[in-house]
Amino acid sequence: MINFIKGGLKIRTSYQIYKECLQVLQMTQSSKIRNEIFHQFEGGVQLGIGAFNLMLSLLPGRILRLLEFIGFSGNREIGLHQLREGASGSSLRAILCTFTLLLYHTFVSLILGTGEANLLEAEALLQPYLQKFPKAEVTFQDCIAAQQEWKQIHHLCYWELMWCYSFQQNWLQAYRYADLLCKESRWSKAIYVFQKAAILCMLPDADVKTTGEDIVALFRQVEGLKQRIAGKSIPTEKFAVRKARRYGTSPPVKLIVPALEMMYVWSGFSVLGKRADFTENMLITIEKEETLLKNETHHNEYYMDDVCLLQLLKGLCLKHLGRLLQAELCFSQVIQSEKQLKYDTYLAPYSTYELGLLYKQQNEREKAVRFIETAKNNYKEYSMESRLHFRIHAALSSMKVTPAPTP
Repeated sequence: MINFIKGGLKIRTSYQIYKECLQVLQMTQSSKIRNEIFHQFEGGVQLGIGAFNLMLSLLPGRILRLLEFIGFSGNREIGLHQLREGASGSSLRAILCTFTLLLYHTFVSLILGTGEANLLEAEALLQPYLQKFPKAEVTFQDCIAAQQEWKQIHHLCYWELMWCYSFQQNWLQAYRYADLLCKESRWSKAIYVFQKAAILCMLPDADVKTTGEDIVALFRQVEGLKQRIAGKSIPTEKFAVRKARRYGTSPPVKLIVPALEMMYVWSGFSVLGKRADFTENMLITIEKEETLLKNETHHNEYYMDDVCLLQLLKGLCLKHLGRLLQAELCFSQVIQSEKQLKYDTYLAPYSTYELGLLYKQQNEREKAVRFIETAKNNYKEYSMESRLHFRIHAALSSMKVTPAPTP
């Protein structure tokens, strides 16, 4: 904890230096001197002020108010403006400003936001570099083959390829890249092993045998691979560990569509929803599992949790296919079943949030705000709570709503 506080103080000092540099820059704006040193200084200030404001603006309101009290600023518009100015300049930091904006539009807003990425701006930011380096427009496979020194770049490509094949339900290919991540990357062994086992669960038994993998043994490894950073567990790892415990019993209790559940955890349905054909195929898979679950003669203790998980995922597919009334019924069923959930209690607040987004999509602003605020204030101590609060903050901000204080 002491090291954490010391780290926070160092970050605050860094931010204060950037603010002082901004004041110096503003005082010299009227000067006609615009030499190379000035442009480099200006680009560095725009990168620092822009990145701090943009990233801090993603934090939930309660945390942001506390940080603003001790001297930080989290204004998204200021952050985006400063980074855009920096990206359009000619300083050494211009490409870093561009990279920060690309990261925000294509990754951060997807994982920690509502999934409404600004791809038009991302493409516009890339255009000058594509004109300068016409051979830079490559596939993930080309990127892997291009160099062997930076294996971390390979791992990023493996991760993206794993999801690309998962969206297509080409589970054998998705398994291949999940397996490579397990063997080569050290970022989060618990996530990689769980992801590999989850993908194998989607395959027929005959295909699983060809891989030589033991699904039960993989799930049982997950808990021992969990790591702690600054004394805290990674929320996604905690989620994976809790789900994998179903395989710790004898006999193990099979997870229902675990790869699709992880797809939702990583906001993959926002990407999947861009392709109606892939979404329709995913809906068929979910409905098949729904039928199998209903036809089971003996219901285990996880039955209602599994039913509600399928309803949430089904609702997401229906929403992206434009079948909004059916999607609303799916989300509402999960909310109404809240008291029957035994383990996956996160399904109720997440479904409430998704119902709020559904009303937002239909321009029913009052209903949307009410359900999103309910997801924020009425549920506590569930899996991935902080991740949902990030998404809630993004959703309310997109509707220009000042989030109400958390009780």
